[in-house]
Amino acid sequence: MRVKDAVVDRLRERFGRRPSVDRERPSLRLNLVLQAKRGVLSIDLSGSALHRRGYRPRGAPAPLKENLAAGLLRLAGWPGIAARGGALLDPLCGTGTLVVEAALMATGRAPGLGRDYYGFLGWLGHVPALWARLQEEARSQAGRGDAPPMFASDHDPEMVALARRSAEAAGIGECVEFAVRELSNNVPADGVMPGLVIANPPYGERLGDDTSAARVHAELGRVLRAGFRGWHAAVLSGDKGLTRRLGAESAARHAVFNGALPCTLTCWEVAANAPAWARKTPRAADAGAADPGARMFADRLRKNLRHLGRWARRTGVDAYRLYDADLPEYAFAVDRYACTDGLFARLQEYAPPASVDPERAALRRASALEAVAEVLEIDVAAISYRLRAPQRGDAQYVREEAPARYHEVQEGGCRLLVDFDAHLDTGLFLDHRPMRLRLQQESAGARFLNLFCYTGAATVHAALGGAVATTSVDLSATYLDWARRNLELNGFGPDSNELVRDDVLGWLERAAADGRRYDRVFVDPPTYSNSKRLDGDFDVQRDHGALLRGAAALLAPGGVLYFSTNYRRFRLDVDGLEGLAVEEVSRQTVDEDFRRNPRIHRCWRVSRSKA
Repeated sequence: MRVKDAVVDRLRERFGRRPSVDRERPSLRLNLVLQAKRGVLSIDLSGSALHRRGYRPRGAPAPLKENLAAGLLRLAGWPGIAARGGALLDPLCGTGTLVVEAALMATGRAPGLGRDYYGFLGWLGHVPALWARLQEEARSQAGRGDAPPMFASDHDPEMVALARRSAEAAGIGECVEFAVRELSNNVPADGVMPGLVIANPPYGERLGDDTSAARVHAELGRVLRAGFRGWHAAVLSGDKGLTRRLGAESAARHAVFNGALPCTLTCWEVAANAPAWARKTPRAADAGAADPGARMFADRLRKNLRHLGRWARRTGVDAYRLYDADLPEYAFAVDRYACTDGLFARLQEYAPPASVDPERAALRRASALEAVAEVLEIDVAAISYRLRAPQRGDAQYVREEAPARYHEVQEGGCRLLVDFDAHLDTGLFLDHRPMRLRLQQESAGARFLNLFCYTGAATVHAALGGAVATTSVDLSATYLDWARRNLELNGFGPDSNELVRDDVLGWLERAAADGRRYDRVFVDPPTYSNSKRLDGDFDVQRDHGALLRGAAALLAPGGVLYFSTNYRRFRLDVDGLEGLAVEEVSRQTVDEDFRRNPRIHRCWRVSRSKA
């Protein structure tokens, strides 16, 4: 405003008229840069930034600027691929910037042809006739020749609609085939020549958490290896650890900036669909130069697999904890799931302290992923990654962007559904396996109550053990639906298996007033909860006394209540449990795969005499 006022005031003094200024499209834009006592005044002949081609819908999100997209396409070799007739696919197209820029290149359309405003239009040195001739030449060149096949898809219909609008505004709408499609469902179209798959997967601030980014990169790598052999691939990532999830062989890596965010464009030719442990990418066991601890981590995984594998086969356990921060510098938990449709792994990283160098942490994370894939002989796409950090506030209830994809595991004769994509946890707390088996053995002819039932795994065990009726209470509609699926999978219907969506403490008061009684009760509350459906919040240390008193009041003569918590600093409050036998049974509820971490949970048995 100071600069503008100074200029127009001087013009008024000289010409007797103060010009008005259009803030959006001024006739002349001036930039003043001040540094110490020096100022540089410049005439801006561009107007708005040149990356704004004019085709993006107003207000549409812009995770990638148009000029950066054009540069990425050139680094990936798209002009040559297009000239040979090779196809292009963006399976994570978002608002379509990459595919629109690719179509502009392939059809010879000048990138700024859609702009109708430039800063030089009000410049006295501007020659309108010359500019008009240049524009006409550009228009005459646009669209010459046939465009190669180009495809763009995304799981979000709104993004696909925005991408289609951008393509139409850029004049290349007929060149691109758009579709609403999950990443995992992408395959080459029939009859097209192999070309380029290019993508800007979500990462960093665009996604909000590392776990989804790791999953998307691994899935993209799996899709490419499964169906795009012989194609070129180019993927922009904001984390070196994420690029390792792609499983790219002999890749060229280009350092670029997406705004202020340093990124890497990984370019490679997709090879055969080989498993991760058989590919030529650096193995964790050979990564000593980059991370000396990688070999020790891989060796420990193998050692644990030999021991726990024999135990699991002998006891019929399909899902177990393979590793739990055995080596302090590799603070991960690794769970192995032998599902009916294949072998999967869950890698959970305990959040490193702020003092740990992020680059070193990313390298260690990549080494861990490679080691798990190698030792278990599975593809990296079969490994789901989560960062374990304290979940407070609304963060506890945020689901991942991907839809749930259920896989079946078996435990003690029960069929249970797990999910590695849409939730922080898989739906099956492995450390509670002995407790679930105990409940199954003790539930014949019993009325069973499961408080904070989660996905209802304990309820399924009780029903399979012969419970005459079960009641499962939870505040989450998602988990109750999951519990319903688990019950139905095992042949149990709603007639004798009640699912209740309610606040547990409030429900206990009403159940006592109704005279309900149960023979077996399982209580496994969260450490902390502040669900929007609660009047306040729930803290297990503060509130467990009222919880236990309310649950114990429902015990029938001879009834037993099991209470469990994962809170490490927990202190049991037995006030109000007079006349009941209270016994800690933590050691009896820890199985072989958690012997290295016996404090994984604590558990008590509260029983009422038959008299």
